[in-house]
Amino acid sequence: MARIPYADLSSPAALPLVQRIVAERGSVLHLYQMLMHSPPLAEGWLGFMTQVRQKLELGGDLRELVIMRIAHLNGAPYEAQQHEPIALREGLTAAQLAALPAWGEAAHLFTPLQCDVLRLCDAMTRDVHVDAPLVQAVRERLGERGLVELVATIASYNMVSRFLEALQIHADDPRP
Repeated sequence: MARIPYADLSSPAALPLVQRIVAERGSVLHLYQMLMHSPPLAEGWLGFMTQVRQKLELGGDLRELVIMRIAHLNGAPYEAQQHEPIALREGLTAAQLAALPAWGEAAHLFTPLQCDVLRLCDAMTRDVHVDAPLVQAVRERLGERGLVELVATIASYNMVSRFLEALQIHADDPRP
């Protein structure tokens, strides 16, 4: 259960953004209903995360791989529930997703690039600081733009999971 009530989506301050979210995404997820306590924050979040999810050149499989790993590392079930179907659509396998909590023991399920990406994700999420040779290895595989987009995606979804867990947002929470 969320630590504070979800925002009233019918408030005059929220209504224009609520209509935009419904038009773009079909419904207002729990995450966005919580963000609607601050419409400017919700609008900025929506714009930024839409860019991260839909406009980058980074492959959807790598994007969803790190999102799912972050969800496991940060204990963010809402994030995992929302992204599992997307990860499967983007080409990850059910076996890969099942192996993510201890992916190092099942590294054979992942390509060398995916293993480097997971190592980078783990370092950024657990330690913040990343060793230069790992950054260089990913740069050699993805190029500078790909590296920047990957790092930004990992950073962004760490933000998402931290917001979700601080406020205990869950997909089965009742909402007004």
